[in-house]
Amino acid sequence: MDSEAIARAQARLEAAAEGRVEPAQVDAAFERARDQVEALAAAAAELESTLPSRVGDAVQDGLRAQVLPVARHLAEVRGLMNQLLRRLEHVEGDLLAERHARVDDLSLLVDLVSSGWRGVNERLTRIEESLAKQSSGATVYRMEERRPLGPGQQTGYPS
Repeated sequence: MDSEAIARAQARLEAAAEGRVEPAQVDAAFERARDQVEALAAAAAELESTLPSRVGDAVQDGLRAQVLPVARHLAEVRGLMNQLLRRLEHVEGDLLAERHARVDDLSLLVDLVSSGWRGVNERLTRIEESLAKQSSGATVYRMEERRPLGPGQQTGYPS
């Protein structure tokens, strides 16, 4: 073998030996790692025992903070709807009373008009009877006997 190759191999071995960690340092690093893993396991166990109650409390607080205003709004809407229903019932009652009053007014008006026409009819009948009794020169023509005007006629009554 070449002495140069042997020198290079020895240099590599020395470089590797220099970078090598002593067993005591490795044991100390393992010991620190074990302690930290145990601390992590303890923290995880603590979180595992307290986290569900903490999350439950946080969810309840959040719901309380969000649901309470919604409940107030719903109560207000319910109150407004009840008030609206009462007002609509009142308007419906007023409308029904107005309708009955208008029907009563119309009934009274029909009675008045028919009574007026009955009076006019009775009066005309009396006048016709009075004229028929007098029959002194006046000819009484009844409206029912009137005919359409023919050519050259001045009245629609027979002459």
